[in-house]
Amino acid sequence: MSSIEIIQSDSAPKAVGPYSQAVLFGGVLYASGQIGLDPEAGKLVSDDVESQARQVTKNLSAVLSEAGASLSDILKVNIFLTDMGDFPRVNEIYAAWLGEHRPARATVAVAALPLGAKVEMDLIARIG
Repeated sequence: MSSIEIIQSDSAPKAVGPYSQAVLFGGVLYASGQIGLDPEAGKLVSDDVESQARQVTKNLSAVLSEAGASLSDILKVNIFLTDMGDFPRVNEIYAAWLGEHRPARATVAVAALPLGAKVEMDLIARIG
């Protein structure tokens, strides 16, 4: 039986609660949600959704890299927005981040996110 491996990247914000940045099990990486936190400062990079979305993609990329995966290994992404009016701008940043890769995706509106963030993303990826 496979064991669960905890993934921790110093290039992404530390978990601020009882969870891991990601867990790896059976060749599948489950990355926790990332908001637009600067890993060094521990604060949101700005108040605008574009800057936050770019930081989210950087944070998720760091976790992927730590696990030995790349963007092309992403199977599914969930995007959470506090305002669906931000969808076109976040979608543009998301598309630029992934290039030609098109994993499955869901985007939902939520009432609020931690620390007043405007966008959060999590993902599932294959390893190996």
